[in-house]
Amino acid sequence: MDLRLNDKTAFVSGSTRGIGFAIAHALLREGATVVVNGRSDTGVQDALRRLRAELPDARVSGLVADFSDPAQVRDLLAALGDVDILVNNVGLFGLARFEDISDDEWGRYFEVNVMSGVRLSRHVLGGMLDRNWGRIIFVGSESGVNIPADMVHYGATKAAMLALGNGLAKLTRGTDVTVNTILGGPTYSDGVADTVTRIAQDQALTAEEMKATIIGANRTTLLQRFIEPAEIAHLALYLASPHSSATNGAAVRADGGVLTAMV
Repeated sequence: MDLRLNDKTAFVSGSTRGIGFAIAHALLREGATVVVNGRSDTGVQDALRRLRAELPDARVSGLVADFSDPAQVRDLLAALGDVDILVNNVGLFGLARFEDISDDEWGRYFEVNVMSGVRLSRHVLGGMLDRNWGRIIFVGSESGVNIPADMVHYGATKAAMLALGNGLAKLTRGTDVTVNTILGGPTYSDGVADTVTRIAQDQALTAEEMKATIIGANRTTLLQRFIEPAEIAHLALYLASPHSSATNGAAVRADGGVLTAMV
Protein backbone atom coordinates (compact mmCIF):
# COMPACT_ATOMS: atom_id res chain seq x y z
CA MET A 1 0.00 0.00 0.00
CA ASP A 2 1.24 3.48 -0.90
CA LEU A 3 1.00 5.47 2.35
CA ARG A 4 1.31 8.76 0.39
CA LEU A 5 3.99 10.27 2.60
CA ASN A 6 6.49 11.34 -0.06
CA ASP A 7 5.59 15.01 0.22
CA LYS A 8 5.29 15.06 4.03
CA THR A 9 7.72 16.38 6.64
CA ALA A 10 7.80 14.82 10.09
CA PHE A 11 9.39 15.60 13.44
CA VAL A 12 9.84 12.76 15.92
CA SER A 13 10.85 13.70 19.45
CA GLY A 14 13.17 11.36 21.30
CA SER A 15 14.10 9.46 18.15
CA THR A 16 17.75 8.48 18.47
CA ARG A 17 16.85 5.09 19.99
CA GLY A 18 14.00 2.68 20.58
CA ILE A 19 10.45 3.37 19.45
CA GLY A 20 11.23 6.88 18.22
CA PHE A 21 14.09 5.64 16.04
CA ALA A 22 11.88 2.87 14.65
CA ILE A 23 9.18 5.42 13.77
CA ALA A 24 11.69 7.76 12.13
CA HIS A 25 13.12 4.84 10.14
CA ALA A 26 9.65 3.75 9.03
CA LEU A 27 8.67 7.25 7.92
CA LEU A 28 11.90 7.63 5.95
CA ARG A 29 11.37 4.26 4.32
CA GLU A 30 7.99 5.54 3.08
CA GLY A 31 9.62 8.62 1.56
CA ALA A 32 8.86 11.27 4.18
CA THR A 33 11.36 13.94 5.16
CA VAL A 34 12.19 13.44 8.85
CA VAL A 35 13.77 15.51 11.61
CA VAL A 36 15.08 13.36 14.44
CA ASN A 37 15.77 14.56 17.97
CA GLY A 38 17.86 13.57 20.95
CA ARG A 39 19.37 15.05 24.11
CA SER A 40 22.96 15.14 22.84
CA ASP A 41 24.69 15.99 19.59
CA THR A 42 26.54 12.67 19.80
CA GLY A 43 23.27 10.74 19.98
CA VAL A 44 21.69 12.68 17.13
CA GLN A 45 24.73 12.31 14.87
CA ASP A 46 24.92 8.58 15.58
CA ALA A 47 21.22 8.17 14.71
CA LEU A 48 21.71 10.13 11.48
CA ARG A 49 24.67 7.93 10.49
CA ARG A 50 22.66 4.77 11.11
CA LEU A 51 19.64 6.01 9.18
CA ARG A 52 21.70 7.21 6.23
CA ALA A 53 23.63 3.93 6.13
CA GLU A 54 20.42 1.90 5.98
CA LEU A 55 18.50 4.34 3.77
CA PRO A 56 21.01 6.17 1.52
CA ASP A 57 18.33 8.27 -0.17
CA ALA A 58 16.77 9.37 3.13
CA ARG A 59 15.95 13.03 3.61
CA VAL A 60 16.81 13.30 7.28
CA SER A 61 18.23 15.92 9.62
CA GLY A 62 18.47 16.33 13.38
CA LEU A 63 17.83 18.80 16.20
CA VAL A 64 19.33 18.52 19.67
CA ALA A 65 17.21 19.36 22.72
CA ASP A 66 16.71 17.98 26.21
CA PHE A 67 12.97 18.28 26.85
CA SER A 68 13.54 18.62 30.58
CA ASP A 69 15.04 22.07 29.83
CA PRO A 70 12.46 24.61 28.58
CA ALA A 71 15.22 26.87 27.25
CA GLN A 72 16.52 24.11 24.98
CA VAL A 73 12.96 23.43 23.84
CA ARG A 74 12.53 27.10 22.92
CA ASP A 75 15.70 26.91 20.82
CA LEU A 76 14.44 23.76 19.11
CA LEU A 77 11.09 25.34 18.30
CA ALA A 78 12.84 28.38 16.84
CA ALA A 79 14.79 26.08 14.49
CA LEU A 80 11.89 23.78 13.60
CA GLY A 81 10.03 24.77 10.47
CA ASP A 82 6.58 23.67 9.36
CA VAL A 83 5.88 19.98 9.79
CA ASP A 84 3.03 17.87 8.49
CA ILE A 85 3.48 15.07 11.02
CA LEU A 86 4.41 15.48 14.67
CA VAL A 87 5.21 12.36 16.67
CA ASN A 88 5.32 13.11 20.40
CA ASN A 89 7.46 10.18 21.48
CA VAL A 90 10.01 11.50 23.96
CA GLY A 91 9.48 10.22 27.49
CA LEU A 92 10.94 9.10 30.79
CA PHE A 93 10.09 5.88 32.59
CA GLY A 94 11.41 4.03 35.59
CA LEU A 95 10.44 1.84 38.51
CA ALA A 96 10.05 3.59 41.85
CA ARG A 97 8.11 3.23 45.08
CA PHE A 98 5.47 5.95 45.32
CA GLU A 99 6.77 7.17 48.69
CA ASP A 100 10.26 7.60 47.23
CA ILE A 101 9.25 9.85 44.31
CA SER A 102 10.15 13.45 45.16
CA ASP A 103 8.31 16.56 44.01
CA ASP A 104 11.27 17.35 41.75
CA GLU A 105 11.02 13.92 40.13
CA TRP A 106 7.27 14.37 39.60
CA GLY A 107 8.03 17.71 37.98
CA ARG A 108 10.72 16.23 35.74
CA TYR A 109 8.39 13.50 34.52
CA PHE A 110 5.62 15.97 33.70
CA GLU A 111 8.08 18.35 32.04
CA VAL A 112 9.33 15.68 29.65
CA ASN A 113 6.36 13.35 29.20
CA VAL A 114 3.55 15.92 29.08
CA MET A 115 4.90 19.44 28.50
CA SER A 116 6.99 18.27 25.53
CA GLY A 117 3.76 17.35 23.77
CA VAL A 118 2.08 20.58 24.87
CA ARG A 119 4.88 22.77 23.53
CA LEU A 120 5.43 20.90 20.28
CA SER A 121 1.72 20.59 19.51
CA ARG A 122 1.13 24.26 20.26
CA HIS A 123 3.95 25.12 17.86
CA VAL A 124 2.66 23.08 14.90
CA LEU A 125 -1.11 22.88 15.26
CA GLY A 126 -1.91 26.35 13.94
CA GLY A 127 0.04 25.76 10.73
CA MET A 128 -1.61 22.40 10.23
CA LEU A 129 -5.05 23.96 10.58
CA ASP A 130 -4.12 26.76 8.17
CA ARG A 131 -2.95 24.21 5.59
CA ASN A 132 -5.93 21.96 6.39
CA TRP A 133 -3.77 18.86 6.79
CA GLY A 134 -1.68 17.43 9.57
CA ARG A 135 -1.10 14.55 11.92
CA ILE A 136 -0.23 14.73 15.62
CA ILE A 137 0.55 11.36 17.18
CA PHE A 138 1.23 10.76 20.86
CA VAL A 139 3.16 7.60 21.71
CA GLY A 140 1.34 6.67 24.89
CA SER A 141 1.14 3.50 26.94
CA GLU A 142 -1.32 1.05 28.39
CA SER A 143 0.15 2.28 31.69
CA GLY A 144 -1.87 5.45 31.18
CA VAL A 145 -5.05 3.37 31.44
CA ASN A 146 -3.95 0.73 33.94
CA ILE A 147 -1.56 2.66 36.21
CA PRO A 148 1.28 0.45 37.51
CA ALA A 149 1.76 0.51 41.28
CA ASP A 150 5.54 0.61 40.83
CA MET A 151 5.44 3.43 38.25
CA VAL A 152 2.65 5.71 39.45
CA HIS A 153 4.47 8.83 38.27
CA TYR A 154 4.98 7.37 34.79
CA GLY A 155 1.41 6.13 34.51
CA ALA A 156 0.02 9.48 35.62
CA THR A 157 1.94 11.31 32.90
CA LYS A 158 0.75 8.84 30.28
CA ALA A 159 -2.83 9.37 31.44
CA ALA A 160 -2.30 13.13 31.07
CA MET A 161 -0.87 12.58 27.58
CA LEU A 162 -3.99 10.63 26.64
CA ALA A 163 -6.20 13.47 27.87
CA LEU A 164 -4.09 16.04 26.02
CA GLY A 165 -4.42 14.20 22.73
CA ASN A 166 -8.17 13.82 23.14
CA GLY A 167 -8.60 17.51 23.90
CA LEU A 168 -6.44 18.66 21.00
CA ALA A 169 -8.44 16.52 18.59
CA LYS A 170 -11.53 18.58 19.42
CA LEU A 171 -9.73 21.65 18.02
CA THR A 172 -9.51 20.00 14.58
CA ARG A 173 -13.27 19.69 13.96
CA GLY A 174 -14.14 19.86 10.27
CA THR A 175 -10.53 19.75 9.06
CA ASP A 176 -8.12 17.15 7.68
CA VAL A 177 -5.96 17.43 10.79
CA THR A 178 -6.06 14.52 13.24
CA VAL A 179 -4.69 13.88 16.72
CA ASN A 180 -4.40 10.34 18.02
CA THR A 181 -2.62 8.39 20.74
CA ILE A 182 -0.99 4.98 20.47
CA LEU A 183 -1.47 2.83 23.57
CA GLY A 184 1.64 0.71 23.44
CA GLY A 185 2.18 -2.35 25.58
CA PRO A 186 5.43 -3.69 27.07
CA THR A 187 7.95 -2.87 24.35
CA TYR A 188 11.58 -3.95 24.23
CA SER A 189 13.00 -0.55 23.47
CA ASP A 190 16.63 0.32 24.18
CA GLY A 191 15.69 1.90 27.50
CA VAL A 192 13.73 -1.17 28.57
CA ALA A 193 16.58 -3.40 27.42
CA ASP A 194 19.00 -1.43 29.60
CA THR A 195 16.70 -1.79 32.60
CA VAL A 196 16.12 -5.50 32.02
CA THR A 197 19.86 -6.12 31.70
CA ARG A 198 20.56 -4.24 34.92
CA ILE A 199 17.89 -6.15 36.86
CA ALA A 200 19.07 -9.43 35.37
CA GLN A 201 22.63 -8.79 36.50
CA ASP A 202 21.42 -7.98 40.02
CA GLN A 203 19.55 -11.31 40.12
CA ALA A 204 22.28 -13.36 38.42
CA LEU A 205 20.05 -14.10 35.41
CA THR A 206 20.53 -13.67 31.68
CA ALA A 207 18.63 -10.91 29.94
CA GLU A 208 16.51 -13.50 28.11
CA GLU A 209 15.63 -15.20 31.41
CA MET A 210 14.70 -11.84 32.89
CA LYS A 211 12.52 -10.97 29.87
CA ALA A 212 10.68 -14.27 30.22
CA THR A 213 10.19 -13.69 33.95
CA ILE A 214 8.77 -10.21 33.43
CA ILE A 215 6.37 -11.27 30.69
CA GLY A 216 5.44 -14.41 32.62
CA ALA A 217 4.33 -12.23 35.52
CA ASN A 218 1.94 -10.34 33.24
CA ARG A 219 -1.26 -12.38 33.44
CA THR A 220 -3.21 -10.48 30.77
CA THR A 221 -0.81 -10.33 27.83
CA LEU A 222 -2.13 -12.18 24.79
CA LEU A 223 1.10 -11.72 22.85
CA GLN A 224 3.12 -13.34 25.66
CA ARG A 225 6.29 -11.58 24.63
CA PHE A 226 7.68 -8.08 24.51
CA ILE A 227 6.51 -5.95 21.59
CA GLU A 228 9.23 -4.86 19.17
CA PRO A 229 9.64 -1.11 18.47
CA ALA A 230 8.95 -1.72 14.78
CA GLU A 231 5.50 -3.07 15.67
CA ILE A 232 4.63 0.28 17.28
CA ALA A 233 6.10 2.05 14.25
CA HIS A 234 3.77 0.18 11.88
CA LEU A 235 0.75 1.67 13.65
CA ALA A 236 2.36 5.12 13.76
CA LEU A 237 2.85 4.94 9.98
CA TYR A 238 -0.85 4.30 9.43
CA LEU A 239 -1.87 7.14 11.75
CA ALA A 240 0.58 9.45 9.96
CA SER A 241 -0.83 8.68 6.54
CA PRO A 242 -3.81 10.15 4.68
CA HIS A 243 -5.41 6.70 4.89
CA SER A 244 -6.19 7.31 8.59
CA SER A 245 -8.43 10.31 7.87
CA ALA A 246 -11.43 8.86 9.76
CA THR A 247 -9.39 8.15 12.91
CA ASN A 248 -9.31 11.21 15.16
CA GLY A 249 -9.30 11.72 18.91
CA ALA A 250 -8.67 8.00 19.33
CA ALA A 251 -6.56 5.89 21.64
CA VAL A 252 -5.42 3.12 19.32
CA ARG A 253 -3.99 0.00 20.91
CA ALA A 254 -0.76 -1.77 20.10
CA ASP A 255 -0.62 -3.30 23.56
CA GLY A 256 -0.37 -7.01 22.79
CA GLY A 257 -3.70 -7.61 24.50
CA VAL A 258 -2.52 -6.44 27.93
CA LEU A 259 -5.59 -4.29 28.47
CA THR A 260 -8.60 -6.44 29.25
CA ALA A 261 -11.46 -4.00 28.59
CA MET A 262 -13.24 -4.36 25.25
CA VAL A 263 -13.09 -0.62 24.47
